[in-house]
Amino acid sequence: MALHTSPRLRVASHRRLKKCAARSFTRRVAFLYISVVHYVYLLKLNDNSIYTGSTNDAKKRLTKHNKGDVLATKGKRPVKLVFYCAFPTKKKALEFERYLKNGSGQAFRNKHLI
Repeated sequence: MALHTSPRLRVASHRRLKKCAARSFTRRVAFLYISVVHYVYLLKLNDNSIYTGSTNDAKKRLTKHNKGDVLATKGKRPVKLVFYCAFPTKKKALEFERYLKNGSGQAFRNKHLI
């Protein structure tokens, strides 16, 4: 990298660098603000069984369960939300959901989450 000999060039170059850094920071913050959070949730159904699911809009999904729009829980209403957790990526949420649906995950769920 070449050194600037003129103080005027050094100041201009420094200003450009600060402006780029600020723009980059703003973009990162905007991305974090806009990014979608994915949830894994547990519902207690009317027959005392547990339903495990994932979504990116927990309130909307719970409303759909209680309205009867979800076939798996339609005949077991009303449903009650007993646990939910948020994940930064859909992949992580689906991995945790899959874990909670297998044998050792169900044991973990029953012991620690409900």
